[in-house]
Amino acid sequence: MATQSLYRRYRPRRFGELRGQDHIVRALRNSVVNGREGQAYLFSGPRGTGKTTTARILAKVLNCTAPAEGEPCCECDSCRAVEAGTSYDVIELDAASNNGVDDMRELIERSSLATPGRHRVYILDEVHMLSKAAEAALLKTLEEPPEHVVFVLATTDPQKVSDTIRSRTQHLQFHLLPLDELEAYVRWVIEDAGLKISEDAISQVLQQGAGSARDTLSALELSAAAGGEAEESVSLEEIVAALVEHNSGRALTAVAHAMHQGRDARTLTEEIVRHLRDMFLSLQAPELVQLPERMLQRVSEQARLLGAVSVVRAMTVLGESMVEMRHAPDPRLLLEVSMVKLTTPELGDDINSLRARLDRVEQAVARGRDASAPLPRPAPIDPNTGRAQLGGKARSSKPPEQKGEPAGGVSEVSDAVSSEVPTGRESKPDLSADTKPVTRTASGAIRAEPAVREKWMTDILPGLKGSARAIVAGGEVVVVTDTELTVEFPNAGHCTRATKCLADVQQLVDAVLGAGLAIKFVAAEAKSGKKSEEIHDIDPAELTDAPKVAGKSAEDHLSDFFPGITKLEDPKK
Repeated sequence: MATQSLYRRYRPRRFGELRGQDHIVRALRNSVVNGREGQAYLFSGPRGTGKTTTARILAKVLNCTAPAEGEPCCECDSCRAVEAGTSYDVIELDAASNNGVDDMRELIERSSLATPGRHRVYILDEVHMLSKAAEAALLKTLEEPPEHVVFVLATTDPQKVSDTIRSRTQHLQFHLLPLDELEAYVRWVIEDAGLKISEDAISQVLQQGAGSARDTLSALELSAAAGGEAEESVSLEEIVAALVEHNSGRALTAVAHAMHQGRDARTLTEEIVRHLRDMFLSLQAPELVQLPERMLQRVSEQARLLGAVSVVRAMTVLGESMVEMRHAPDPRLLLEVSMVKLTTPELGDDINSLRARLDRVEQAVARGRDASAPLPRPAPIDPNTGRAQLGGKARSSKPPEQKGEPAGGVSEVSDAVSSEVPTGRESKPDLSADTKPVTRTASGAIRAEPAVREKWMTDILPGLKGSARAIVAGGEVVVVTDTELTVEFPNAGHCTRATKCLADVQQLVDAVLGAGLAIKFVAAEAKSGKKSEEIHDIDPAELTDAPKVAGKSAEDHLSDFFPGITKLEDPKK
């Protein structure tokens, strides 16, 4: 004969044996003592918190022949029948598998029949799974139930229960057990059952139970069957350390190790998110973390190293992956991609990635590291699409260094890019005889024309919007001086249209290259001395039709292309 499970062996038989649900025990016990029990209850809460067990205790005390202070005696025939599941006064129905309107009509018909005891109790588990038609049929009975009938509706998702049903019931909400109370309960079960469980195994059991008494006892039973020692689990600390160090290889190795242990990708992701949640709570509200004291200290230390912004971003990225895993052919791939994203902030192009990089710098400053050390530079982002530009890495890379450096210092553009004119590269002809491709600013810095061209292509042009970018893109940087940046356009008409965007271009130049550099738009004809043609607006009134050319008519051309067609006359003519 199979051994009875621990959660069934230690299932509460009286209200006083329920743990962590004092508010519910007090309400139900007082209603029974005062003879004011309701005819419809709604029990909601996480799985394994005692909803169905409480409903059975209520059914026992309502039909008990010798109740005492709102508690069943558990000795009379009625109590024993309820515990054995053979009572005619208690009907349990799983709404998940009996959710049709016919099932509900049958239940309603049976509710009007007489009962051996004082009350007939109907327990509907997972009531949120009822169809709309079944809910409507149940609602009519809840409005005018027979005097001897008590309905107990249980659900793990009360939001899905219609408001009309909830308004006709007494809603009691069950809670997860606090860690200290659950630990005391587990140790009592271990002693009463004569189990040998190590301290590490107890901590692991409590963590797996996550506040659910039934889940905790199931985990305890599995641990006892495995010898009472903690099983080899995934090192979440290893994954957190990889996130702190931004080490993609270390993170992928930890995931691969978990997969070799037989872990499911979605289950592993859930464990990581749960651990990250504990880390986040340890920073914001440590009293809400359901962990032993020694584990809480370790989690708090990890959270401080990773930072609140990075913790929130990790939970967001992994949460999105969990949603995609439902239909993904290879969930492990999504988890690995998420790990690479989290360990390489430079790959992200969203605001959370920027926050993570800023948080990384702040953490470096807090730890006394050199925060001025350059971080890997991401590819330029197109502001119109929010994505990296194609070829952006190649265009934003540093030009090759020149063997000889101009006297006076290192050339620089703004405060980010430094480069020099490569040897042998031809520059554009100057518009004036005294203008050189490389000039020195008043502060002593040197503006390099190639670097300015680069910033023009990678930062300034992409920053323009719509038609403005299309128009200005036709120009080319030809001269850079200490105070002026000259852009040449193919003709005067093009230059005139580009001048309308001059204010937007000047604003971007000030932001990218620094203030004090004026923008000048010129036409190619102006450089060569040619007189540009003036642009005149066209008056539609001056337009005339072109003279007709003798030849075939439109009908004749159609006949040539489609032989055999017949022209239909307009019936209105």
